[in-house]
Amino acid sequence: MARFHPLPVAAVDRITDDAVALTFAVPPELREEYRHAPGQHLALRRRVDGTEIRRTYSICSPAPDPAGEGPDSLRVGVRLVEGGAFSAYALKEINVGDELEVMTPAGRFTLEPAPGLYAAVVGGSGITPVLSIVATLLAREPAARFCLIRSDRTAASTMFLEEVADLKDRYPERLQLVTVLSREEQQAGLPSGRLDRERLAGLLPALLPVEQVAGWFLCGPYGLVEGAEQALRELGVDRGRIHQEIFHVDAGSAPAAPASAPAHSTVTARLDGRGGTWPVREGESLLEAVLRNRPDAPYACKGGVCGTCRAFLVAGEVRMDRNFALETEETEAGYVLACQSHPLTEAVELDFDR
Repeated sequence: MARFHPLPVAAVDRITDDAVALTFAVPPELREEYRHAPGQHLALRRRVDGTEIRRTYSICSPAPDPAGEGPDSLRVGVRLVEGGAFSAYALKEINVGDELEVMTPAGRFTLEPAPGLYAAVVGGSGITPVLSIVATLLAREPAARFCLIRSDRTAASTMFLEEVADLKDRYPERLQLVTVLSREEQQAGLPSGRLDRERLAGLLPALLPVEQVAGWFLCGPYGLVEGAEQALRELGVDRGRIHQEIFHVDAGSAPAAPASAPAHSTVTARLDGRGGTWPVREGESLLEAVLRNRPDAPYACKGGVCGTCRAFLVAGEVRMDRNFALETEETEAGYVLACQSHPLTEAVELDFDR
């Protein structure tokens, strides 16, 4: 089960005008709990006027060696979001020595290092998990190559510019780097403009042998990820080789189809080895019903994006409002996002431990 622990802030690095990298020190007794796969994320928690705020940020530092100790530090990137209660706090108030409540790592947008060719299309802060994936893969697997295609507004707004440049210098033959700026012309490289479906469908075959890529990693705003997936499907890429993580989903994206709900329903949930059955109030999600009785239920974004509240549907039927976290294989296997699930039967049973 994911758990929160207070971790001290070891470094606060300004990486653009509107983004910082936070480094947390991990004490020896917690290093195994914070062992992570490349691409996973952390949820950070704070309380403001009695209200709990959680936000999810991807780990950008390389994953620890499986044969060694867990990490002694963790680094995440935080970009300022307009009106963001946590991002504004991170950029303006967090200092070295402060303690933050940090959840143990979660997420399935990961790559276990293996030989082969891999590629990513990322936009903005979507570079964060992919930075960990690329650094870990190239360091551990000499027979692996990676093509990183990144889109940013301007050079000044590009997160982790130096870190990516260092990787390119370290692995010049195995890392192919392609940068596109949407609002600024470059002296060399591709013309400026958005990476939409049509442009990617023409660009990707010119950059690399699409059919030989073992895994595609798409991360960033919803529009970019959706367009990249459509382009790859048009190019004949099997869905099983496409992995996605969405940042910045508009409220109106992918609305759920309406479905009728029973007048009265209950949810039975198994969590950390213990179970219980509770009523579901009208209009609330299954996660909200569980949280009223089990505050330790896992969640981070409550927006269908991070996947922290993933649970196995043991019995009953549900309607998911949105799903930007689970792969098709997961939903077909019976997994749902509790934060987006509403009962369609009088009794629903979830297992958070599977």
